Amino acid sequence: MNNNCIFCKIIGNEISSFTLYEDDDFKVIMDISPAAKGHAVLMPKKHIANVFEVEEEVASKAFGVAVKVAKAMKEELKCDGLNILQNSGEAAGQTVFHFHIHLIPRFKNDSVQITWACKSYGEGEAESIAAAIRKRLAKFLLP
Repeated sequence: MNNNCIFCKIIGNEISSFTLYEDDDFKVIMDISPAAKGHAVLMPKKHIANVFEVEEEVASKAFGVAVKVAKAMKEELKCDGLNILQNSGEAAGQTVFHFHIHLIPRFKNDSVQITWACKSYGEGEAESIAAAIRKRLAKFLLP
């Protein structure tokens, strides 16, 4: 636990929340500033700053919980779709530095804006970047 982290305080029940789901490893709460009605936040109980610090087992379990919550949201809210969003690092829009996943129900013609300006690659640039990332990825895939 991190005493300066608002999510750790929510997990420790120092700050109240509307909890959708809780087990030994995770807590899912309603977002207090929702992008859409039903917007929830899934967080591990262990303080982890961002995706770069998440162990694979935690990530796997987190996505399993996210899928179950998403299915419950779809049934209850009758939403047409769902965004699963995770921001890591200030440059990516992370404002609470405790790893978390947003589950945002989406409805046809809603006003939620989750967009980015599309870019393009120069000649050979995508191939070069892919090769460089593949080379780095090898060290993470070794047992």
